[in-house]
Amino acid sequence: MTFYDAVLEIVRRIPKGKVATYGQIAALAGSPRASRIVGSALCRCKDPSVPCHRVVNRLGGMAPQGTFGLPGEQERRLLEDGVSLRPDHTVDLKAHRWQP
Repeated sequence: MTFYDAVLEIVRRIPKGKVATYGQIAALAGSPRASRIVGSALCRCKDPSVPCHRVVNRLGGMAPQGTFGLPGEQERRLLEDGVSLRPDHTVDLKAHRWQP
């Protein structure tokens, strides 16, 4: 299994209402220093079975605008999943971080 395949498989396991960070996914895939590669893999992923919107940065921040199409799309999907956002539009990782 390639690193890319491992990333997608791990992200598929993130349940609704939870998020993971790019670094967390990189570590789970066996390369803890490859968080940027995780971001690149998710940006290229077009498989709807992979909930890429459930991956945020280490501060709970969203992907760059436009990554998911329309501005605010990642926020909309997270809210639909039951993830609450802080007033600054970041995810409270203490409340929503996925712990596999």
